[in-house]
Amino acid sequence: MAGFFAAFLLRIRCWAAFGVRRATWRWIAAGAGIGVLAFFAKSLAILAYASLTGDNRTIQDVYATGASGGVWTMIAATFFLSIVTPIGEEFLFRGVITTALLRYGAFIGVGGGTLIFAIFHGINMVFSAAVVAGLAAGEVFRRSGSIWPAVTVHFVINLPTIPLMILTGTGT
Repeated sequence: MAGFFAAFLLRIRCWAAFGVRRATWRWIAAGAGIGVLAFFAKSLAILAYASLTGDNRTIQDVYATGASGGVWTMIAATFFLSIVTPIGEEFLFRGVITTALLRYGAFIGVGGGTLIFAIFHGINMVFSAAVVAGLAAGEVFRRSGSIWPAVTVHFVINLPTIPLMILTGTGT
């Protein structure tokens, strides 16, 4: 959020310029549906990455480790990973970066924003998931003109992460 607010305060003092505008329920529902599809696609991308590279390191292990302390820690970790993180990341990566790159066209805007988003997550198994999530959220953002459907995509992709990591015993 700091990156978003820096851009907002230093450059453009208009929320709508960053896609912070009302979205229709149709776009929110579309974001949820695309998020479900992207969740399965990112799961396949993670498996492909791990199979091709033998690398199964993830920066998200810390969430599962923190969440394994009981029900309340699981709820807190899930809240931060599925609500707080998508809002902060979408405001920065779609609201600021993708918006800035869209002046060079849809391919550069969505693709460039996705690449920066994925690199931010590191070169590990989460990178491939971030590419899928970035493409889905970026295209929904571009088409809807609002940040909120992109936040919805990101929310749906991240929501099952902690419970699945705990159930499968990864990250603990």
